[in-house]
Amino acid sequence: MKVYWHRELPPIDSVALSEHILEAESVRVTGRLASGELWDRCASDLAEHVKVRLSQEGARLGGCCAHVLDEHIDVKHDPVRDEAWLHGRYTYMLYR
Repeated sequence: MKVYWHRELPPIDSVALSEHILEAESVRVTGRLASGELWDRCASDLAEHVKVRLSQEGARLGGCCAHVLDEHIDVKHDPVRDEAWLHGRYTYMLYR
């Protein structure tokens, strides 16, 4: 399934089906996230999870492409395990 991000627009002949929200998380890493290698690893992993989840949801709902309208990414931290990860919430329109 093709995913269009923010300003990218789906084909003009696409028919909007419905708006949805998808949540995804990155891999957990030891320590705290700061800019650098750990942040890049989590951001890359989160992006891959979102791509996979959008494809799964699009297929399940009968869509052929999605347009991501909004995203919100938070840093999460578990102090007991000393792990950090990224959590993303994405609003998208599904098209056929």
